Amino acid sequence: MKRLLTGELATEAGKKVLVKGWLHKRRDLGALVFVVLRDRDGVVQMVVKDEAEQKKLEGLYPGTVLEVHGTVVAEPRAAGGVEIHDPELVVISPVSDVPPIEIDKAIDHKSENFDTLFEYRALNLRNLSERAIFRVQAAVGRAFREYFDERGFTEIHTPKLLAGATEGGAEVFKTDYFGQVATLAQSPQFYKQMMVGALERVFEVGPVYRAEPSVTTRHMSEYISLDAEVGFVTFDELLTMLSELLNHMVGSAWKEAGEELTLLGATKPKLTKELPRLSMREIHDLYSKATGENTREELDLFPAEERWICEYAAKELGSEAVFVTEWPMRDAKFYHLADDEHPEIAVRADLLFRGIEVVTSSMREHRYDRLVKQLREMAKGDPESDGFKYFVSAFKYGMPPHGGFGMGLERVTQELIGLHNVKEASLFPRDTKRLAP
Repeated sequence: MKRLLTGELATEAGKKVLVKGWLHKRRDLGALVFVVLRDRDGVVQMVVKDEAEQKKLEGLYPGTVLEVHGTVVAEPRAAGGVEIHDPELVVISPVSDVPPIEIDKAIDHKSENFDTLFEYRALNLRNLSERAIFRVQAAVGRAFREYFDERGFTEIHTPKLLAGATEGGAEVFKTDYFGQVATLAQSPQFYKQMMVGALERVFEVGPVYRAEPSVTTRHMSEYISLDAEVGFVTFDELLTMLSELLNHMVGSAWKEAGEELTLLGATKPKLTKELPRLSMREIHDLYSKATGENTREELDLFPAEERWICEYAAKELGSEAVFVTEWPMRDAKFYHLADDEHPEIAVRADLLFRGIEVVTSSMREHRYDRLVKQLREMAKGDPESDGFKYFVSAFKYGMPPHGGFGMGLERVTQELIGLHNVKEASLFPRDTKRLAP
């Protein structure tokens, strides 16, 4: 008999079926035992009356792997509208130890519980709500790939062991590489720009590593970055592309994982077709006037400002996502393009979504001489060093105007669902204290 998934049982009322999965929950009511079986599709309740079948369950705990033959019976009050009667059970993998986490109950995501949740991550991910997070995340990732596949982009896979830091600074992980010092990639920045000269339009989905000693709800030491780089693009076109992308990702997630988002209590974001743009100066001014806290001289936005401007944009501009433009060049990376008319301003935008930055995007300096000058002056870098020479040489032999961005998959997932901490959107999070499991 062919195995059916729990989601397929609604149309099988009156038929005998084979299902396989995990013992998710069990209730003993004297002569009756109710068993909830979980598979990758969902859950189904089984009514066990036969004493011999009940005996097979004695001493077994959630997680026990079962094979079940039984008859599907319509039951409107049950999950999926059906349940299984007269089941014949085969215990494939028994669990005789009490699980440290009750996966059939709501899991408390208070920060003080994180150590327990992440210590037993493989178990708590069996909770229906917990695993729903990663069904949503998978839908977001598929939508990202789908968007670029349909627009002539080539997916690339770049090295994560590098001779030098792509983003500069000391926030890199270093490791021994056959007697040399290697750093783990902070981003695929140099490689994706180099590939513009070969493939013109590229994207990548992969891990990046940041040795930031930050203990916040928005930082991790390893996360999945969604990157794209586009040749022959203007800044306006780049931001339009990002507007389309976020709308597509949100729409696809709600289409493909709407049931999971509903289970998680998520609300669909309000987004305009073309996401609104506000300059850094405008945001500082709006925030300072509204709160009385003067931030006009700051180079960046405070977290409180990011939250405030997203609330403002949702109320006044109809969008829970907003671009921050006109960043000070003195706070830019050496590969960022300076505005020709206002060289003190970088042609850069960050995308804030529901109170947090999820994207950093910019036009890049494509002119070899200027790039080398900015590398020397802004990053104090040597264009002949192993960390930079291969990157800058690509520009020496012709690079078109181009721009790109990096997007944090976990942050997008976090804000789409409404999670309080980005670590909740990571299967096995890495931070300043956790390197396992």
